[in-house]
Amino acid sequence: MNSFDLKNYDYPLPQELIAQYPIFPRDKARLMVIDRQKQTISHDYFFNLQRYLPPQSMVVLNDSKVIPVRLLGKRRETGGEVEIFLLQRLSDGYTYQALLRPLKRLKKGEKIFFGKGEIVAEIIDKENRLVRLNKKNIYPSLERIGHMPLPPYIKRTDKALDKKYYQTVFAKNLGSVASPTAGLHLTTRLLKKIEGQGHKIKKVTLHINYATFKPVEVADIRKHEIHSEDFIVAPAIGKAIVAEKQKGKKIVAVGTTAARVLETVAQTKKIKGRTDIFIYPGYQFRLTDVLITNFHLPFSTLLMLVYAFGGEALMKRAYQEAVKEKYRFFSYGDGMIIL
Repeated sequence: MNSFDLKNYDYPLPQELIAQYPIFPRDKARLMVIDRQKQTISHDYFFNLQRYLPPQSMVVLNDSKVIPVRLLGKRRETGGEVEIFLLQRLSDGYTYQALLRPLKRLKKGEKIFFGKGEIVAEIIDKENRLVRLNKKNIYPSLERIGHMPLPPYIKRTDKALDKKYYQTVFAKNLGSVASPTAGLHLTTRLLKKIEGQGHKIKKVTLHINYATFKPVEVADIRKHEIHSEDFIVAPAIGKAIVAEKQKGKKIVAVGTTAARVLETVAQTKKIKGRTDIFIYPGYQFRLTDVLITNFHLPFSTLLMLVYAFGGEALMKRAYQEAVKEKYRFFSYGDGMIIL
């Protein structure tokens, strides 16, 4: 099948394989080991990840932190429930683009109160889904009254455990509305074990936005307009990654987001800004040698990136094997390492 044909990126998935809860402990998630050179697939667990890393490799993590951007409140007039999902803050610092529910019932100028009035949102533009909040620095309030933005395929309300487990243990820089999920499997103990074996760990930042869940809909994937996301790499870290690569060491990207940062740096030589890099089969990776990732949705740009990295035939076989072996899929699911 044509690599650019959207139909190439579908696969049958039983609904019961979509993980609804995290694994405890994190590193007990299953690990599919895919060797591109040998064209082999084997099975293990994340707590043995260090066994598969190339000697003295550099492991690159995305340290973006998920903001609890879902606000649940009530309309003052009717007491009806309202959900506002904050997507992007605009330049004035008060106005946000947001998902609103129920959109049809809300009125322009109406104010919604959250957490006993701690946050007040005024609907200023229904068509463009814009709300104006009563304060600029809302992060402390969101930590108290906000809800974690679980993906749409997790069919339950968020719970207290999600504030911990839908966040990586190394999350630091606030800015994402979805978790860099490949990193969810890593524990502090496992990271120490990896470092103890001579690997270097470096952190970059890419803030994931909600468009990451948007499927490609055009028949020819090359015509898809991909979303852009903010990224930043500390200058010293950027130099260190390039230096390791030049020495012949392998660069391990933990997650498609880390890979996007690495490839953006390699292509543009920029270490901060917005990236709209779209990676699909035919792309030649420049900095990424090994990819650790979860299983991704059909028709997603993330699945296309993984096909580009692992090779289409091998990755299709890997997904078939994952379904057969009843791996857990998506954000809270199991993962793979592609060597």
